[in-house]
Amino acid sequence: MGLRNTYYIGLLLVSMMVPVSSAWAQTDEQKALEAKREQLQKEIAEINRLLFAERKEKGSILDQMEVLDQRINVRQQLIRVTNQQSNLLNRQINANIRNISQLREDLELLKEEYARMIRKSYQNRAQQSRLMFLLSSENFFQAFKRLQYMKQYTEYRKEQGRQIVLKTEELTQLNRDLTAQRKAKDQLVAENMKAKDELLKEVQDQKELLKSIRQNESRYATAIENKRREARRIDEQIERLIRSAIAASNKDAGSRSTDNSKFVLTPEATLVANNFSANKGKLIWPVEKGIKRQGFGVYRDAVYPGIKHQSNGVIIATDEGARARAVFEGEVIAILAVPGGNKGVQIKHGNYISTYYNLSSLYVKKGDKVGVKEELGEIYTNRFNGLTQLKFYLYKDATRLNPEEWIYRL
Repeated sequence: MGLRNTYYIGLLLVSMMVPVSSAWAQTDEQKALEAKREQLQKEIAEINRLLFAERKEKGSILDQMEVLDQRINVRQQLIRVTNQQSNLLNRQINANIRNISQLREDLELLKEEYARMIRKSYQNRAQQSRLMFLLSSENFFQAFKRLQYMKQYTEYRKEQGRQIVLKTEELTQLNRDLTAQRKAKDQLVAENMKAKDELLKEVQDQKELLKSIRQNESRYATAIENKRREARRIDEQIERLIRSAIAASNKDAGSRSTDNSKFVLTPEATLVANNFSANKGKLIWPVEKGIKRQGFGVYRDAVYPGIKHQSNGVIIATDEGARARAVFEGEVIAILAVPGGNKGVQIKHGNYISTYYNLSSLYVKKGDKVGVKEELGEIYTNRFNGLTQLKFYLYKDATRLNPEEWIYRL
């Protein structure tokens, strides 16, 4: 068959494998971006449903400002992800155009080579020519080599035919992909333009609200301080109850330790704690459905960006009438009752404690054993602003944990 032809086929097969591998990697990336975009779209829909629907005349301007700020942040994330998708599609489209061009060149070369071989075969088609080619050998070894060459030549011709079919099919598929990618990109561009228009409107609404707040600055500054004071009061009671529970638990375990910052664990409690720890990032949400209204840690004020707030837990908005549920099996160790506030439940999971606050009614009492998903109480709905929100906290001994790292996709 000849070294040159063998090398050509090998090189051709290798060249076909490279774009396919690259395309799969890009497809996975595109799927990840699409999943993120769908998640953000659902989050915006939930914000609109839980925080905006039928509440335009309810609640304070501060509430409206915070909710609008949250929606703007999610909208900005959506625009960034859509831009990333569009850029990725651009790269895929350009790669496809290059691949199509290369495939066409390869296909032309294959067809030319195949045509030459067909012409040559036609010229030497007579069986006598093949027989004479073998009989004219100088010895048996040369005749054997010539026979092998004839077989390889026939197989090579068949392989070229197969490659022409494969290349033609691949070229057809790439053209289909290119059409679909261009259509998807046009759709993304249209969606992004719509999202940007909505973002501009929301930013303008936010400016109007801010203007109204600035006109009554002292009143809103007092409202912000009251919210901070209430949050501190809840946090202090939660941590006081945790230390009290640690002290009582250690006393029951026969420990003489005066350290109220860590549980002394029994073998059974150690097993529960290890199971809880093994589920980090996989724990269920403390509500059946909802959205994260406020995350854990330091965050800027929606009205006064220079003011920083500390959130020791997360706030989850949900539907009116929703119930809080246990994120893991455990034992109810305390019932919270903040003066002037609502109720709460603390559950011990080994040396981990989950806290569910802002409940209007309770279904459990201190000492109860609860299972995962067990309902703990109904979440309070604020009649003034129409919001139903659960405040969820997580501790290991007396140390605060970030629930977003423990609850699945929180």
